[in-house]
Amino acid sequence: MRMWKCAAALWLACMAQTAGAGTLLVLGDSISAGFGLDTSRGWVALLQQRLRAEGYADTVVNASITGDTSANARARLQPLLAQTRPDLVIVELGGNDGLRGQPPAQLQQNLTWIIDQAKGQGAKVLLLGVPLPPNYGAPYINAFSRVFQEVASDQQVPLVPSLLEGVGGVPELMQADGIHPRVEAQPRLLENVWPALKPLL
Repeated sequence: MRMWKCAAALWLACMAQTAGAGTLLVLGDSISAGFGLDTSRGWVALLQQRLRAEGYADTVVNASITGDTSANARARLQPLLAQTRPDLVIVELGGNDGLRGQPPAQLQQNLTWIIDQAKGQGAKVLLLGVPLPPNYGAPYINAFSRVFQEVASDQQVPLVPSLLEGVGGVPELMQADGIHPRVEAQPRLLENVWPALKPLL
């Protein structure tokens, strides 16, 4: 009888852990899609490994697509939310908007809508800021950076100011295009995200 009770207790503990497992949806562009890399070594894959190593049962769904603008991601968001029912959405968008010189106000509208939709489905949201190369000029770069700060403030969601902190502009950590991080940079990207992400788990 004692053995049976022990087995039952272990089964209930296992079921409780499984029931607590959540889904993390990463909605991003080439930086999160792992452009130019073995995707198993990208920062999103490393995030799944970190979760397992720290005892979290959550599953990471990487819905990042190379070349996506915020408008592209907005157009495909609702089916993604319906399919994955995420508990947390990590939004890493805007780089392609900036590289195409699109109005910062348009990025702001799209990010706001994306966050509204995610929160409306009951998901928490983490916003990742993405910097532009310096050749875009200070006025545009500053206006672009303010978008992430203002959206995070208005929507009351945590912000990682720069996903590429400590990586962007470092030649040995960037691919030849100067835009996409090398595989050696991926652990640093995860470290940039983790302190803001962990309290949301």
